[in-house]
Amino acid sequence: MAYVNVPKDLTKVKTKVALNLTKRQLIGFTIAGVIGFPIYMLSRKNLPNDISMLIMIGVAFPIIFTTLYEKDGLYFEKYLKYMIEKKTQPSIRLYKTDCIYDIERKISKMKEGRK
Repeated sequence: MAYVNVPKDLTKVKTKVALNLTKRQLIGFTIAGVIGFPIYMLSRKNLPNDISMLIMIGVAFPIIFTTLYEKDGLYFEKYLKYMIEKKTQPSIRLYKTDCIYDIERKISKMKEGRK
């Protein structure tokens, strides 16, 4: 009898739209094709075919990478945003507390000063 593995966590299962690709992948590949193909066709006139192909790959690769990359359930944009936030924040966070009694003393002094 044949068995089919069913994932335990169904939130990680993504719906496929067309050609067994998700909507995000379809959009990303379309953008990469719309940008890469004209660059190839324009550069082929002045450069050898292999150089034109390398230029097209260099232009389309970042878009395809951004489309496909996913780490810990985060897409590349969110992951990059979190990494930038981590780098810009100070690495050592100081623990500061306010003593309730000092605050009460300041408030009472302010009230006495008003009278």
